[in-house]
Amino acid sequence: MSYSAVQDPRQIRFGALAAVVGFLVYVEFTSGILQGFYTPLLTDIARHLNVPDADVNWLEGGQMMAAAIIIPAFAKLGDMIGHRRMLLISTALTAVASAGLPLTNNFWMFLLAWSLQAFYIVWLPLETALIYARARSTGHPAALTRRAAGWLVAALEVGVIAGALSAGQLVDVLPLAVVLWIPAVAVAACFFVILLGVKESPELHGGEFDTTGMVLVAIALLGLTGGLFLLRVNGPGSPVAWLAILVGLALFVPFVRWELRQKDPLVDVRMFVNPSLWPVFLTAGLFGVSVLGAQAPLSTFARTDPSVYGYGLGASSGLTSVLIGAYVLALTAGALLLPLVTRWLSPRWALIGASLLVGLGYLLFLPFHTSFAETLTNMIIAGIGSGALVAALPAAAAAAAPHGQTGVATGLTNSVKTVGGSVASAVFGVALATHAVGALQGTAGSFSGYVTVWVVCGVTALVAAVALLFVPRTAFSDVVG
Repeated sequence: MSYSAVQDPRQIRFGALAAVVGFLVYVEFTSGILQGFYTPLLTDIARHLNVPDADVNWLEGGQMMAAAIIIPAFAKLGDMIGHRRMLLISTALTAVASAGLPLTNNFWMFLLAWSLQAFYIVWLPLETALIYARARSTGHPAALTRRAAGWLVAALEVGVIAGALSAGQLVDVLPLAVVLWIPAVAVAACFFVILLGVKESPELHGGEFDTTGMVLVAIALLGLTGGLFLLRVNGPGSPVAWLAILVGLALFVPFVRWELRQKDPLVDVRMFVNPSLWPVFLTAGLFGVSVLGAQAPLSTFARTDPSVYGYGLGASSGLTSVLIGAYVLALTAGALLLPLVTRWLSPRWALIGASLLVGLGYLLFLPFHTSFAETLTNMIIAGIGSGALVAALPAAAAAAAPHGQTGVATGLTNSVKTVGGSVASAVFGVALATHAVGALQGTAGSFSGYVTVWVVCGVTALVAAVALLFVPRTAFSDVVG
């Protein structure tokens, strides 16, 4: 019997969930604004804070390390006391942090506020868990969650475009301190959208929060992500970076041992051997390599002048923006195509197909990278697959999660994706800074470094596709058996 014969997603409608999904679409649109708004302003922010351009790297590193702590804590608390409640708390904290940015011109205070903005990173996992919990009563929670996730991710990507375009225009006519208030106002509006329009999950797990487990995993993740960030900034010769990485990795051992002894652990580490979940977590980590680690190298490759270095596109900032915009639109298309594709294919095969598209897009760079049209085509192919994966991974984790662990499972997809992106960012940074003997030197990244980026992104996506072949045939669907 075919997948569609058992379950026809075309007959499934949002129904009573439509209003909730509609409100959450605005939340993800605001998340996109946060992710796109500041990028065109980074040079202006550096001037405003009176620091070198290179110091803005600390903003990314600070937010990444904060996210490492926030995701497991808020995901678990969502399962315990309510996904909506934690969504409200995280939104309020994000609004306060966003409001702190225009109120200071001190770099370290700005860095603190920027880092605390990372609370928005837990929005999508909490929303996915909330939708899945509310959709249980329909009999089609997996299908409805996939469809909702597609709309949420599409809204996120539209928000990225809107944020980037509006910031670039406004900073030319308004003072930076005024422009920086716009995301804060948008996030504050989010709080009231959730408060007035979203109901709580019908089932709460309860229990006691695993504080010891939280401390152990926080230190481990801080050491790992912080070490990887220092490795990228200071290079592979930094002993402090390697020491932090080793300490972080070592601390996962007592964390796992502690969690295995708990009746209600912060993270049920047994999920990492669940036949339906371990390929999802592995795919999320491998996907983080490209979706979080490769975007800056692709942008700098486009700007590199081939008449000087022998490679690159020599694209202007405007043409580079077109490339980035096309990639984001491809992400949007991939997210919206996901529920359509799962009308005819099982969710497992949809995930496999999306991973193959990401792998194909990056591996096509090896023979085709000398023209704008070739680069644009490659990025669109990879973008469609990436958009589908952004939507599919938390939805798949929710569908396969043990009862009462939905928020934790969806949060883990974000956590391991962040770690994958951190590893890739460090590796790619080192690779791009390494020039072969006799090669052209300068500010541009090395061509061998760009080849490394393309190969690593392509191969990790193919490995993810292979891993997904091992999940049960009906995994991530509403079909039993």
